[in-house]
Amino acid sequence: MIGTVVIITEADLDNPAVAAFLQAHLDDIAPTAPQCSQHALDLEGLRRPGVRLWVAHDEEPIGTVALVPVAGDNRHEELKSMRTDPARRGQGVASSLLLHAMQDAADRGVRRVSLETGSMAFFAPARALYQRHGFSVCTPFGEYGPDPHSTFMTRQV
Repeated sequence: MIGTVVIITEADLDNPAVAAFLQAHLDDIAPTAPQCSQHALDLEGLRRPGVRLWVAHDEEPIGTVALVPVAGDNRHEELKSMRTDPARRGQGVASSLLLHAMQDAADRGVRRVSLETGSMAFFAPARALYQRHGFSVCTPFGEYGPDPHSTFMTRQV
């Protein structure tokens, strides 16, 4: 079912259901690359100052997205913790979350949003989503360096 209405709110990191959803994200990506090439934030990383995290939900979390400032550039942020419950994929949840994050960035005067995602087949649907929303492949940004396990993407807000 495409076009599901999605409720998006600021995430409560003390909510056990949100914590479990975020841990499932880490568990999903763990086998895809060596640990040194995994850049997802854990719960404590998402608690850092400046991190903005939202959750899409019905009765339970069905998706998350975060924005994190890129060091050294107060007009550039990184998209993090983008995940949709596997049972809800293809229903517009990810697009709704991405549009929500991009609107938040625009409202705050952010000029560029970039992301790092995996380069392997597991992440192909994510890369396609980002391309549909205007992101294009770029060189590493912020504190990232070249990594064959990573694809870097960016777009103007």
